[in-house]
Amino acid sequence: MNPSAELAAFAAGLRFEHIPAAVVRKTEDLLVDWFASAVAGKGARPVESIVRFAAAMGAGEGASEVIVTRGRSSPYLAAMANAAASHFAEQDDVHNGSVFHPATVVFPAAVAAAQALGASGAQLLAAGVAGYEVGIRVGEFLGRSHYKVFHTTGTAGTLAAAAAVGNLLGLDAQQMRHAFGSAGTQSAGLWEFLRTAADSKQLHTAHAAAAGLMSAWLAKDGFTGADRILDGPQGMAAGMSSDADPARLTDGLGARWATAETSFKYHASCRHTHPAADALAHVLREYRLQPQDIARVVTHVHQGAIDVLGPVTDPVTVHQSKFSMGTVLALVARFGHAGLPEFERHFRDPDTVTLRDKVQMALDREVDAAYPRRWIGKVTVHTVDGGTLQGRVDEPKGDPGNTLNRDELTAKALQLASFSGGASDEEMRSAVERLWHVAAWPRVGRLL
Repeated sequence: MNPSAELAAFAAGLRFEHIPAAVVRKTEDLLVDWFASAVAGKGARPVESIVRFAAAMGAGEGASEVIVTRGRSSPYLAAMANAAASHFAEQDDVHNGSVFHPATVVFPAAVAAAQALGASGAQLLAAGVAGYEVGIRVGEFLGRSHYKVFHTTGTAGTLAAAAAVGNLLGLDAQQMRHAFGSAGTQSAGLWEFLRTAADSKQLHTAHAAAAGLMSAWLAKDGFTGADRILDGPQGMAAGMSSDADPARLTDGLGARWATAETSFKYHASCRHTHPAADALAHVLREYRLQPQDIARVVTHVHQGAIDVLGPVTDPVTVHQSKFSMGTVLALVARFGHAGLPEFERHFRDPDTVTLRDKVQMALDREVDAAYPRRWIGKVTVHTVDGGTLQGRVDEPKGDPGNTLNRDELTAKALQLASFSGGASDEEMRSAVERLWHVAAWPRVGRLL
């Protein structure tokens, strides 16, 4: 089989009993973390716009849950709404090697389909793993050149959602391949929106989750798609990448569980800012520095960080500020953490702006060579008294080697729900506690 066919066969054939216990536990953690990010999207203007669109399209009494409204809709429209909601707070998970946010496209589609189909919790988890394994490998396959222009979560995410829903629908290998073909031809998402603080990032995930779900459902009905949408002469790699590597599509299938490599987000900002933020926090703690002690900060980064963050020089919205390296580091210097309240209340404070303008990014050969497999954080802090201090973090908070435990994930979920008002502490605690045991659910019902 060619790589596309092998990947499709894997996604179609994956069952809960094939997945190692440690990977199942990690997938439960990822589901809880995604759910909290979806709740955090309540009230966000771009999210509410997409939710209103979904409501206007009908299916107000469907089988699938819309988390931010606690209403119901069709699987397609619920997937769209929940995907938009879960990508707004910038606290959803990320896989380093593929530079891809799996949860925000995989779980909205999988949960919506599972609720409509009456699937079990174990089936939902297996579908989630199928989506993660496919999406991560497609992101790795498309490579660094792809990410320079395309938002991988919107492109690879469409196939990830198709894999998850196709697994729940019981597609065979050929049908899954057709689902990939239909998903790939709809893959989309360009970084240009960052320059003007446009709302497109929520549209990317909404479209990817819904289009992936549609692709799988169509394949179940006999609808055909391109056999080699990934590596064919006019496929995704041909149009979207100059360094695609087909071997990455099947790398360790069934042995290397890429799902378990996924990182949780600690700061509420673009992941490219996290390594430098943690490195700066380390310097501040070690040398007991105050913000007023800082004359200049140089962040030593990979090219991907410059490509994505470089266009954001004077952020005008809270969301755009999460893609400003200077803003993130300024908030860390002032408050020790760049969380949702810090962004909401302080991203345009004069003190934040003053610190923001003292930060610059510089390409670093070591950091760039390690990326995207490893996201190293290195900073040089120049102090007002003429000193020069170095900081380094090899695994940012949330990476698999420096992960969030279940107590920390619960605390994060409570903070996200409290910030948006999407659920009370009691409701959130109850929902999270039930989700830790999702593998035993005979049927996936409401999450909230």
